[in-house]
Amino acid sequence: MENAKIEEDITLRITRTYPASPERVYKAWTDLQELKKWFGPKGTTVPEAELDLRVGGRYRITIVESDGTHIVGGEYQEISPPHRLVFTWKWEHEPEDSPATLVTVEFVARDYGTELMLTHERFPSADVRDLHDQGWSGCLDGLAEALAA
Repeated sequence: MENAKIEEDITLRITRTYPASPERVYKAWTDLQELKKWFGPKGTTVPEAELDLRVGGRYRITIVESDGTHIVGGEYQEISPPHRLVFTWKWEHEPEDSPATLVTVEFVARDYGTELMLTHERFPSADVRDLHDQGWSGCLDGLAEALAA
């Protein structure tokens, strides 16, 4: 049972800074058209996305890349504009009884713009966390490009 507890504590934390206001960075996460411009690692597209931006509302994002189509969805747990978003995260290809993970995105005003802190927790293994690290890193690189445009 001790191993199960250790597995539950596997967490990913990424911090990035952007030369834009927290309001602008927050909007990139919460405006459907803005999100579709940057979400997903380099080389992917988001042809479809749905956002029901309210606590208890659901989101669904379709990401297309060279190896196929991946769909992720979840439910918003907390919405505090322009400071914080918390939502569950689950890939549609996973078994229905597999637990969702949890993503928290914080937007902190700094003299130079916004510090974004992303915490993704409750991974079933370090390998799954590491795959998400690659994906989130690509997404956040795309966000930087979108904010600079």
